[in-house]
Amino acid sequence: MVSGGKCKNSPCEKPCGGVKLGHVICNIAIMKKLIIAIILVAVVFAAGLFIGWRVNKNAVDKKISSQAILESLRERGFLVTQTNTVNQSVKIAVKQETFWDRLLWGQVITAYGVVEVNSGVDLDKLKEENVKISGDKVLVEISKVEIFNSRLVGDISLENKQGILKRVFESDSGYNQAMTELVKKAEESIASPQQQEAASAKAIQEITRLVGYIVKDKTVEVVIK
Repeated sequence: MVSGGKCKNSPCEKPCGGVKLGHVICNIAIMKKLIIAIILVAVVFAAGLFIGWRVNKNAVDKKISSQAILESLRERGFLVTQTNTVNQSVKIAVKQETFWDRLLWGQVITAYGVVEVNSGVDLDKLKEENVKISGDKVLVEISKVEIFNSRLVGDISLENKQGILKRVFESDSGYNQAMTELVKKAEESIASPQQQEAASAKAIQEITRLVGYIVKDKTVEVVIK
C-alpha cells in the first residue's frame, strides 16, 4: 500500500522508488542486532561456565584434606616398592662333639635356591600426624622400609649327608631346615645400608607419585621418620 509516497507494508518506511534498498538496509540492521544478541548470550554462557568451574574447584579443594589423603594411602595397605631376587646357598652342619657322634648321628645339609624378597612400607600404620598440609605443600612421614614377605622361586638343590644311625632311626630330608635357612640368609643379604637406601628411595618416589594423583596442584614431600 502506498501512502504519501511511502511504502507502509515494508519493514522500513522508504520511498516507493527505493523499496529494494530499504529492505537491504533494514536486513543489515536486523543482522547487527542478531549478532549482538548472540554475542551477549555467548558471554553470559561463558560467564556461567566460569563461575560454575570456580565453585566446583573450591568445593574440590575443600574436600582434599589431610584426612582424605591419609585414608587414601591407608587403603593401599602394605605397599611393596622393591623386589629382590637372591641366588642363595647355605651349608647347615648339625654340631656333634665327637667323631663318633658325627659318624653315627651327624648331619650336613648343603642347599642352593633362588629367593624372592619383597619389601616396602605399611601405609596402614600411618596416623593423622603423619600427613600435613601447609599452603601449597603436602608433607607425608612414612616409617622405615621393612620386609613384607619372602618366598622360594623354583626348587631347592639339596644335598643331605646323615650319620649311620640317624639315617636309620631319625632320617630327615633336610628340606625344611634348608628352606628356613635360605630365606633367612636372603633377607639378611638385603639388609645392607646400600640396599636399604635404594629401597627407601623407591618407597619415597612411589608414595610421592600416589599423593600427586590426589593433590595435583600442590608440592608433595615424603620423608622417612
